[in-house]
Amino acid sequence: MRFSRNMKMAGLVEKDFHLLVLCSRLGIDRSFGEQTVETLCRAFGVDTDTFLLLCEVYSDPLFRPSGALLRSCRVEDVLEYLHRSHDYYLEDALPRLIEGIEDLTQPCTTAQKQVIRSFLADFRRELEHHFASEEQSVIPNHALIHETLSDVKNLILKSLPGSCDPKKRLAILNAIYTLQYDIDRHTRIEDHVLVPLVRLKTYPRRTACDMEEPEREALSEREKEILVSVAHGLLNKEIADKHNISINTVITHRKNITRKTGIKTVAGLTAYAILNNLIDINSIE
Repeated sequence: MRFSRNMKMAGLVEKDFHLLVLCSRLGIDRSFGEQTVETLCRAFGVDTDTFLLLCEVYSDPLFRPSGALLRSCRVEDVLEYLHRSHDYYLEDALPRLIEGIEDLTQPCTTAQKQVIRSFLADFRRELEHHFASEEQSVIPNHALIHETLSDVKNLILKSLPGSCDPKKRLAILNAIYTLQYDIDRHTRIEDHVLVPLVRLKTYPRRTACDMEEPEREALSEREKEILVSVAHGLLNKEIADKHNISINTVITHRKNITRKTGIKTVAGLTAYAILNNLIDINSIE
C-alpha cells in the first residue's frame, strides 16, 4: 500500500493532491501541520484503517482491497464520504457548472442553447435518481451518468460556435473534466469498497462470544421521528426539509439509529418501527 498511518498527512496529499477532496468529505478540513495520518484521523473521529483504504482506492485505479482490509473498515465512514459527495455534486458542483455553461453559450442560437440545457437537465435527473437509489440499495448503476456527462463535454469540446468565449470554454471544460474525474473515483469507492463491504457485513461470521445480542441503547425522541420518516420512504433531503435540519444531521441520526438498533436496511427499519408501535402498518404504502 502507498499510504500508512505513520506518514504525515501533508505528505500523503503530496503523493496525490486529489486526496484533499477525500479528506474534506470525511471532515478532515483543517490545517494538517506536521501531524500524522493516524493523529488527524483520531482527532476528527475517522477510522484510520478506513481512511487509508479509501485513499488507496481513490488514488490507484488498479487497487482492489482484500477481504481482510474490508473487514477492518468502518462502513459508517464510507457512507459519510459518499453522502457528502452526493451533496457536493448536487448542491455545489452541478449548479456552478450549469451557471457557467449558460454564460458560455450566450452567443449560441436558441436551438443550440436548448440542446445543451436538455443534456444538463438529463444529467441532473440522472444524478438525483442515482443518489436516491443509493438511499435504498447498495448496487449502484453509473452508466447513464458517465454517458450524459461525456455528451455535455463533447458538445462543448466539439460543437460550440466560434463566437463563444475561448477562455470561458476552457474554464468549463476544466470543470467538467475535474467533475468527471471525481465521479469516477466516487464510483470506484462504491464498486470496490461499499458494495463488497455491505455484502460481507450482510453475512457476518458469528462466534460463541457474540451469540448473545448486546443490549441496545434506546432511541431518542428525535431519532424516532427520523426513523418514522425513513419508514415512510422519505429520502435524506426530504427528511431534512421536513424536520428543518441539515442533511448531515439526518445522516448522523440515521447512523445512530442503525448503531442502536443493529438494523441497516430501510425494510428492516420499517419493520422495527411497526413492531415498536412507532407507526401503524396501514400507513405504509
